[in-house]
Amino acid sequence: MRDYKTITYTVTDDVAVIALNRPDRMNALNSAMRIEITDAMGHAGREARVVVLTGNGKAFCSGQDLSDGGNAANLDLERVLREEYVPMLHAIGTCPVPTISAVNGPAAGAGANLALAADVVIASEKAYFLQAFTRIGLIPDAGGTYWLPRQMGAAKAMGAALFAEPISAEQASAWGMIWEAVPEEAFADHWAARAASLAKGPTEAYRHLKTAIRGAWDHDLEGQLELEARLQGECGKTRDFKEGVMAFLEKRPAEYEGR
Repeated sequence: MRDYKTITYTVTDDVAVIALNRPDRMNALNSAMRIEITDAMGHAGREARVVVLTGNGKAFCSGQDLSDGGNAANLDLERVLREEYVPMLHAIGTCPVPTISAVNGPAAGAGANLALAADVVIASEKAYFLQAFTRIGLIPDAGGTYWLPRQMGAAKAMGAALFAEPISAEQASAWGMIWEAVPEEAFADHWAARAASLAKGPTEAYRHLKTAIRGAWDHDLEGQLELEARLQGECGKTRDFKEGVMAFLEKRPAEYEGR
């Protein structure tokens, strides 16, 4: 385990788990936590085949710690976003292996959008998502204005941002904001099984899949088809592709090595 102060980091069976670890502050994001998440994501992308981001305690993340650095009214929000949030979100978005947000409880403000930055969001049914920004005279940040309309559609995104009302995990799932909502009693075992499944999968294919889907908004159809062809050609050269074909022909489970 690495010596972090605001998070915990473990790797077991190719699954890296990064847990926000300020439960007394509902895992509010301070400067140290953002730096540590960024660092841990870099290690996880090299040391594991799937990364899980979750929270210790009752909350996933309550958002920006407004007490961090003194008087919140004097906080240089632009600097904090550019110098601390952008590197953290970039580290998550460019991680070469699948990322899962296991949202164990409330995810508010920047904490909600931190969760949405992962490839897949799995939430406990006791969790909720809250775009709390307008309650204190701000706009959604930490990638919120990017992810919300893409995942929920413009109408739902606008309502979520304007009214700043909690969205239950079940509603978030129904709206397409997250992948799934899971009963609380099954939550921990469920996300662990999901992570284990991905950790045994064709890691290089997952990496190219992430590139293709995350890049889809940047291309027209012709450009996306060109990207697909190039990435598929690279997948076809992997050992995992050969193993997948042989396993299919031999009617047995594939044993992927992630290369």
